Amino acid sequence: MREIVLDTETTGFEPAEGHRVVEIGAVELFNHMPTGRNFHQYINPERDMPPDAFEVHGLSEEFLRDFPPFARIVDDFLGFVADARLVIHNAAFDMKFLNAELRWAGRPLLPAGIAIDTLAIARRRFPGAPASLDALCRRFGVDNSAREKHGALLDSEILAEVYLELIGGRQPDFALTVASDAGPATPTGGWRPTPRSRPLFPRLTAHEAEAHAAFVESLGEGAIWRTRGG
Repeated sequence: MREIVLDTETTGFEPAEGHRVVEIGAVELFNHMPTGRNFHQYINPERDMPPDAFEVHGLSEEFLRDFPPFARIVDDFLGFVADARLVIHNAAFDMKFLNAELRWAGRPLLPAGIAIDTLAIARRRFPGAPASLDALCRRFGVDNSAREKHGALLDSEILAEVYLELIGGRQPDFALTVASDAGPATPTGGWRPTPRSRPLFPRLTAHEAEAHAAFVESLGEGAIWRTRGG
């Protein structure tokens, strides 16, 4: 199963008010394990940067001016996401902005059902407790010391660790549950191996047997292979 842990930075809170995406960061997971493949792109919003937004992520209008607008990176972004599920903290916010950018670029929108909201998962697991990314890092012992300001790729990397903890740890399928034609496996494990109806043919050649016997002979009387059953 392929998942993309994703975060965006923007110029504000509402695309309907003309705010734009200025950074996208994404981390690929396969069967809940990071693959090492990332997507990271700064984006020219083709507008000014409000001071409040700059205080959050530190991306100035001058810095972003030399980067491409969203319409020029949309194919790279969609190619990376492909048909994966998106894992996002407060998914409604990022999906709202991504779909606004896709609409302005004349591309199909991302369906709402594609997103897994880690904020919603955290609130279900820990009702009444703080559920911000920083709060979850403290809860799970995830190192976020490098997070002086919000950054899309760093936040995606941190969120990937938090997400794996939220769904049960870094190896959520460690129980190795296996289904068979006889029905689902039970925790107590009722299945036991049975003897083969026909023994396997020996693969040891006569030459190999002779060489092994000569080797054991050279080890002396105390060789473990000389003991019964060795």
